[in-house]
Amino acid sequence: QINPIRMACEKAIHVWLARVHFRVFFTPQMNKSTFTKIEENRPEKENAASEKGRAAIVFSLKNEVGGLVKALKLFQENHVNLVHIESRKSKRRNSEFEIFVDCDSSHEQLNEIIQLLRKHVNVVEMDPPDNSCRPIPEEDIENVPWFPKKISDLDRCANRVLMYGSDLDADHPGFKDNVYRRRRKHFADLAMNYRHGDPIPRIEFTEEEVATWGVVYRELNKLYPTHACREYLKNLPLLAKHCECREDNIPQLEDVSRFLRERTGFTIRPVAGYLSPRDFLAGLAFRVFHCTQYVRHSSDPLYTPEPDTCHELLGHVPLLAEPSFAQFSQEIGLASLGASDESIQTLATCYFFTVEFGLCKQEGKLRAYGAGLLSSISELKHALSGNAIIKPFDPKVTCKQECIITTFQDVYFVSDSFEEAKVKMREFAKTIKRPFTVRYNPYTQSVDVLKDTPSINSVVEELRHELDIVGDALNRLNKHLGV
Repeated sequence: QINPIRMACEKAIHVWLARVHFRVFFTPQMNKSTFTKIEENRPEKENAASEKGRAAIVFSLKNEVGGLVKALKLFQENHVNLVHIESRKSKRRNSEFEIFVDCDSSHEQLNEIIQLLRKHVNVVEMDPPDNSCRPIPEEDIENVPWFPKKISDLDRCANRVLMYGSDLDADHPGFKDNVYRRRRKHFADLAMNYRHGDPIPRIEFTEEEVATWGVVYRELNKLYPTHACREYLKNLPLLAKHCECREDNIPQLEDVSRFLRERTGFTIRPVAGYLSPRDFLAGLAFRVFHCTQYVRHSSDPLYTPEPDTCHELLGHVPLLAEPSFAQFSQEIGLASLGASDESIQTLATCYFFTVEFGLCKQEGKLRAYGAGLLSSISELKHALSGNAIIKPFDPKVTCKQECIITTFQDVYFVSDSFEEAKVKMREFAKTIKRPFTVRYNPYTQSVDVLKDTPSINSVVEELRHELDIVGDALNRLNKHLGV
């Protein structure tokens, strides 16, 4: 018996795979097309085939019996191995169909097959032979700004602190407090000496630090039920359960890091102060959140000119424990790797107005998900007061907005959900100019640079394996549970 749920899932899988395949092999003019898969014949010796070179051809056929068979016979007669064939209804002429053919061929074979095809069909597009196999020139790669390729490479950029750390500006609340400054230097030294793989040092917080934390914790928790998004409210109690997050206790970063790793794969890395946007976003690409461990000055517990552990633990961590939000954060980080300084600035601005000061709609009401809001009593009230300027989140618009760190923001941006924001950022990231794409490998905690056909083919193979697992799951549900 044909199961409608299974049919729908399998159809979605085939469409998705087709889109992935076209991103790999199609020309820029054609990469938004949706084709229907009709046949696939993969060579047994992939390495031998790749030495010949890949070519992609698109040609149109009249909607008549036998047309496709005649065209494909030309490939057979010229000993050209077809790797992938797909079809769609022509967008140029309603009476025709367009055929996409991915084949292994030499330069001579391709020229011959093109000449023969033109006698019978209209060749719409073609990729020249070997282009898909030719890697990006090394000089293009060398001109790209350095970025970490594996998680341990973060050791090279995590200590490039731009602001604060143990050096405080004259307008900092703790500037004239020598005891506080010595305490800050202690935290800075711990962060500077940290290396990937080390346990995060445990801190014995002073009574003054715990009291400051307690004021922030108590006042914010009065606002969360009516101001924080549902995902935040769901995860905050988990911090109390697994990390001993209470009004009278500051959680240890090592405990928080273990908690996040089990929830979303994110880990915590201690940092002495502000990092550059490039270095901070690079950490997100590896699901690493650079986190301060010091506490704001006790003279003004409801204000801090910098991110402190109150901001990190109460603002960021509950949402980093949410899978959809964690994915959103990582995708911004991945988009930053190898990007130009200008692109880094646009990404950092989008990060600022989402992860730090973002709003979302839930049950018809505005709710905060940005850590800068969720850790600031006064600005959290202001953003949801009805007096703030609220605009829909659009990366192309948001990236041009000025970021303000000394007063309330001039404008806040709202998304319907994390998923909506993620989709918009994903499309925006495609506009960033760089000669390659990157992909995070969770098994090796490294970044794969997709710059040639072999590297892309390996991703496609992994996708096929994952789809095989999905297909097996559907079969088992159908057989054993009748789903």
